Amino acid sequence: MTPFGKRLRELREERGLSAKEMAAGLGVSAAYLSALEHGKRGKPNKRFVHRVCQYLGIIWDEAEALQKTAALSHPRVVVETAGLSPEATELANRLAGKIGTLPEQVVTRWLAELRGPSLQNELAQVRVLGEFGDPLVD
Repeated sequence: MTPFGKRLRELREERGLSAKEMAAGLGVSAAYLSALEHGKRGKPNKRFVHRVCQYLGIIWDEAEALQKTAALSHPRVVVETAGLSPEATELANRLAGKIGTLPEQVVTRWLAELRGPSLQNELAQVRVLGEFGDPLVD
């Protein structure tokens, strides 16, 4: 599952919508919506995310957070290390080889480190303002 897929499912379930109902409202197939939720499709384009926001009545900060979440949700990532240090290249290759076996607590800790303290403050503000789950922002 991708961050966008997770958030999309949360939004759908919070509103009591079935995948079939939401798909019809967005003008896509239920299979496509399911594939997005499960991370089987690439990241959605901005136009699709905008349609989701319109359909669900999402505005302002939450809409921006959903766009940012979508941007971080491509299930197949390419890391370009040309011109970087040998250590950076090794890190990228080792991470690619082990990402599927890392314990969730390690992934969570590393992700928090990469987000940095300013991002953690932004996430806390989003949670306080609306309690709309855990949208990712960068």
